[in-house]
Amino acid sequence: MSLLQDCPCGQGQYANCCQPLHLRLKIANTAEQLMRSRYSAFALQQIDYILQTTALGQQTALDRDAIADWSQSNDWLKLEVIQHQPKVDKTHALVEFKAHYCDKNQDEKQQHIHHEISHFVLHQQQWYFLDPTLDMQVTMKQSCICGSGKKFKQCCAQFI
Repeated sequence: MSLLQDCPCGQGQYANCCQPLHLRLKIANTAEQLMRSRYSAFALQQIDYILQTTALGQQTALDRDAIADWSQSNDWLKLEVIQHQPKVDKTHALVEFKAHYCDKNQDEKQQHIHHEISHFVLHQQQWYFLDPTLDMQVTMKQSCICGSGKKFKQCCAQFI
């Protein structure tokens, strides 16, 4: 991708938008910025970034091959942020979005929309995505998946 090209997230040129986050030169200041950078990572097959920006306790449960396949098998058309709630509580935020894409494996190039309400957690001044699709056997009394040291039921349980 040329540094002068528009960023897949729609917020400017890639070199000044999501690329510094993908290269780990900067960290996302908000949950919305992290979500936008994750969308761009899907569009640009930056799989390591997607893995690294998921909650710390969930990273080992991620299926790298499935994420790479989802990323590569679609043409990512545009991102539409519906809402951003930066303070659901002291350490959690919400971003509702629509990711527009076409499945490369379909004969007819029909546009699809992935509509999601995502939750994020702030841990040690860094935002992480909470993946509700992972089947993890975490009890309410165990330490939280985000690494906060709190019990799961007192931290991220309500957001997954």
